Amino acid sequence: MTSDRWDPAAFKARVDGVLHRFVAQEAGRFAEIDPALGPVADQLEAVVADGKRLRAAFCYWGWRAAGQPDSDALVRAAASMELVHAAAVVHDDLIDDSPLRHGRPTAHIALRAAVRRRPRAVAAARSLAMLVGDLLMGLAGQLFTTSGLPAAYLARARPLWSVLARELIAGECLEILRTGAEPDTAASLKVIRYKTAKYTVEQPLLIGGTLGGAGGRLREGCSAYGLPLGEAFQLRDDLLGLFGDPARTGKADADDVRGHRPTALLAETWRLADDADRERLRTLLGRRDLDEDGLRAVREVMRRLKAPDRVESMIAARVEEALGALDALDVPPHAAAALTELAHSAAVRPF
Repeated sequence: MTSDRWDPAAFKARVDGVLHRFVAQEAGRFAEIDPALGPVADQLEAVVADGKRLRAAFCYWGWRAAGQPDSDALVRAAASMELVHAAAVVHDDLIDDSPLRHGRPTAHIALRAAVRRRPRAVAAARSLAMLVGDLLMGLAGQLFTTSGLPAAYLARARPLWSVLARELIAGECLEILRTGAEPDTAASLKVIRYKTAKYTVEQPLLIGGTLGGAGGRLREGCSAYGLPLGEAFQLRDDLLGLFGDPARTGKADADDVRGHRPTALLAETWRLADDADRERLRTLLGRRDLDEDGLRAVREVMRRLKAPDRVESMIAARVEEALGALDALDVPPHAAAALTELAHSAAVRPF
């Protein structure tokens, strides 16, 4: 993809090529240290095997919005955003004890095979997964700094990495602290903003724009577009997580309910519920042994109270806000068109 026409499939193939080559090389070097490290090295590659590459795309179009041309070096830098995501996924799945991702066992589940004859094998596998996530975050910085972009360009964007890491970890911490608490929509939206919205859309877009020399007004516009769109992305994920088809989402559909996580969908349900509905929810939320009948009962309460419709309205309002911010910016037409398409692909995904 070297023209101004946005071709998502071609861009994904470029990013996949960068990631797979880079991670395979690093996994090989890691495994050379000791044969016992082979299963850990395999997980490095497994975690980056799939993905829509949205974060890389937002970084790329931040660069193009700043008036810069297509660049293989920039694609390498943008691919580093996907390694940040891979690290966050491993840690998030570990925190949430999620069994599936992209239809395959998550890292902490897959790594049990490597330690099945060891004492406390489950804890050992979780520790290995934590270290996989740590290594992926380190590799993200390495790929960024060795992307081939001029040192002066990289120096402009480097401070944003500490912001990205601080806000992402703050969001994860807030989710842990809010898990199991009485649902509250404002608190849930704050978790969404810091855990997902910022590192999915806003920060990649800002990093790309800053690499490309974006001025203050464009950077402000990136945030005005990126924050509501990132929130819409996670709100859609919340709906898909409970009402989507696991065969399509690749995730277990009971995780949020069994974990009593602070999703906006649950918070809106709680806000709309009467005393009887709340009492019913209290008996179901957070139960690790929740069966399909219990999950169906939670969905029934949500549908009856029209909580999914309320979340759909929240998504639509945020997409509209993001596109309004984009319309107010003076960016090249091809960048505006691509960012418009990305907004719809991020927030409108099939069940």
